[in-house]
Amino acid sequence: MTIDRAVLVFAGLMVLLSVALTYWVSQGFLLLTVFIGVNLIQSAITGFCPAATVFRALGIKPGCAFK
Repeated sequence: MTIDRAVLVFAGLMVLLSVALTYWVSQGFLLLTVFIGVNLIQSAITGFCPAATVFRALGIKPGCAFK
C-alpha cells in the first residue's frame, strides 16, 4: 500500500465515522465532516497532508501524489 492509498482509505473511514457519530450521537459531529472536506481540498491545492506525513513516518512507501 502506498501513502496515496492510505490517505484515501483514512479519509473515507473518517467520513464514515463522522456520519455515524452524527447519526447516533450528536449533530455537532457534522463539524468533523466539514473539517475532513476542508482538509482534502487544502491538500489537493497545496500538496501538504498531515495524514501523509504521519504515514510517511510510519514507513509506508510514497506514491505519486505525496512524495
